[in-house]
Amino acid sequence: MKTYQVSSDGYYGIYGGAYVPENLYHTVETLRQKYLPIIESEAFKTEYHALLRDYVGRPSPLYHARRMSEKYGCKLYLKREDLNHTGAHKINNALGQILLALKMGKTRIIAETGAGQHGVATATVCALMGMPCRVYMGATDVERQHVNVERMKMLGAEVFPVESGSKTLKDATNEAIRDWCLHPQDTFYIIGSTVGPHPYPDLVARLQSVISSEIKIQIREKEGRDYPDYLMACVGGGSNAAGSIYHYMDDERVKIYLGEAGGHGVESGETAATIHCGSLGILHGSKTLVMQNEDGQITEPYSLSAGLDYPGVGPLHAHLAHEHRATVMAVNDDEALKAAFELTRLEGIIPALESAHALGMLPRMKFKKEDVVVLTVSGRGDKDLNTYLTHPPYTTTNSPDNITHHTLHQK
Repeated sequence: MKTYQVSSDGYYGIYGGAYVPENLYHTVETLRQKYLPIIESEAFKTEYHALLRDYVGRPSPLYHARRMSEKYGCKLYLKREDLNHTGAHKINNALGQILLALKMGKTRIIAETGAGQHGVATATVCALMGMPCRVYMGATDVERQHVNVERMKMLGAEVFPVESGSKTLKDATNEAIRDWCLHPQDTFYIIGSTVGPHPYPDLVARLQSVISSEIKIQIREKEGRDYPDYLMACVGGGSNAAGSIYHYMDDERVKIYLGEAGGHGVESGETAATIHCGSLGILHGSKTLVMQNEDGQITEPYSLSAGLDYPGVGPLHAHLAHEHRATVMAVNDDEALKAAFELTRLEGIIPALESAHALGMLPRMKFKKEDVVVLTVSGRGDKDLNTYLTHPPYTTTNSPDNITHHTLHQK
């Protein structure tokens, strides 16, 4: 049977590998040799799953979105990663990686973050384990995700604003790698997505695969079978998407749809739709699709969503798109905003702006009434409230301003 999983040498088809500076080679190679024996050991699994249950609050619910189902003509279930401790799927990976770091004898943690959710998750597990933590974050993202910055500081992390480049996720990752190069012996780099040199894409996907393992159990309870017809998720680097599809990648009965950040449109020059606009290149230690010019220089991505504002994509997702195993849609800012308000009004769930890019695919889909659809809500929208309030998606009599006015008038 054809498999889409990583090969023994760290590649997904032509994508992946480990392209690292010489002074990181030993560190990355040591991680490659040790990660599977550690995370597949009974001791690790017991500790990890106990913490997922008692600390994170897993399993996260699989919720039948009745009103959304009626609107889109299918059985729509939402995988509620927004209900995890810290408010997103990121905690699954951060928790697993810090346990791995401790078992490898590391004494210092670094991380990069865009929307701040991975930074918060990393700061949280460092507080839990009593480990020093530095989080690199683009100065632009520090501004637009101020609440998450304060959460990280409250948890004891040092937040390092990065002033280079576009001051977003790419630049934060660059700085984190520079730090890692200077402190390879004692430092463990908790990468937040399925990006970076092998084994990180596979490591993160395995730790996030708790999502799809739960879906298999939950969908059987609700529908009498352990697979949906459609899986839908947003994709930037790709960790929530990888976790949602991990146990279904080789199951051709399941259609995979991924929503990437279209920004102002794929033809606008202001986009983060890497799978649509990227070409083969090397970024942050991995061969993948990269947004770059003809000279191989990285072009600045754009998305209203800080977590998707990245000029690359994980090699797994590049491969799935290349092989036509996944259908990838570029969802623009305005479509994501509209989708976020729609979920809020129809189901009483305010999603993260990243997750809204998965929801933004729904109006383009053609479902049958009996189709079972699972869409991952990767995070909650608290962190994006300022963006939602300053970027109203459309003007109707149900706009937030009019609802407020109506309520006041009634009083």
